[in-house]
Amino acid sequence: MPAALSIGDLSRATHLSIKTLRHYHRVGLLVPADIDAGNGYRRYTTDQIPTAQVIRRFRDLDMPLERIHAVLEASDLAARNELIAAHLASLEQDLARTQSAVASLRDLLAHPSAAAPVTHRRVPATTAAAITATITMDELVPWYLGAFSELHATLEARGIRPAGPAGGTYAGELWADERGQATLFIPTAAEIRPLGRVEPAIVPAAELAVIMHPGSPADLDRAYGALAAYVADHALQVDGPIREYYLVGRNDTAEENAWRTEICWPIFSTGAAA
Repeated sequence: MPAALSIGDLSRATHLSIKTLRHYHRVGLLVPADIDAGNGYRRYTTDQIPTAQVIRRFRDLDMPLERIHAVLEASDLAARNELIAAHLASLEQDLARTQSAVASLRDLLAHPSAAAPVTHRRVPATTAAAITATITMDELVPWYLGAFSELHATLEARGIRPAGPAGGTYAGELWADERGQATLFIPTAAEIRPLGRVEPAIVPAAELAVIMHPGSPADLDRAYGALAAYVADHALQVDGPIREYYLVGRNDTAEENAWRTEICWPIFSTGAAA
């Protein structure tokens, strides 16, 4: 039989505080081998030391307690390794996001005013296949990816070639209230029949101030900021959704540096040519 340890002894042996060990007991992660019915003292065994050490290292890797519990309770080695691999992949994604954010911040500090030139464009009304939804900001990226794939798959299945670059319109409420209407569209030569979420649409004519954003959407706010400043400085702003055109994107190349997105702000008519 393994030797017994008090909660204090286990704390010293594992460098986990008594408060932490009590919490792990409450959530069922590390349950004492015995609890004295009279005084409620927790007793552990020496063979629980390795388990506590494993838990401590998983917590050092920011693994949630629920996932640690699932790892410890996994039915076999393959299932356990799959859970651990999933968490490591999540850590790698977080690291990549952190590195991207650091690089973006450094570039912003080094070049605070760097921005592409702004042009004016008048666009005619356009027939399109579109998906529209009211979404939250947290839903924007997954919704965009799903809608973009569905639009392309629907047109391809029907043998319809896009009549121009894909685009999107985004209501101001989406940013102001973190919930608003978004529409993703692909221009078509003629009106399409509805299928699933895909509906025929007319993208309205508009006069736009346009700025080109190169690269990842992670820095898209810099182009938005430069465009907003331009429109405000020239007293051109009118009500209407922001429009984006995806000239080169993930469907064209996996190289983010090659991506090109136009951000378009609705403005008063200036007589600019289309």
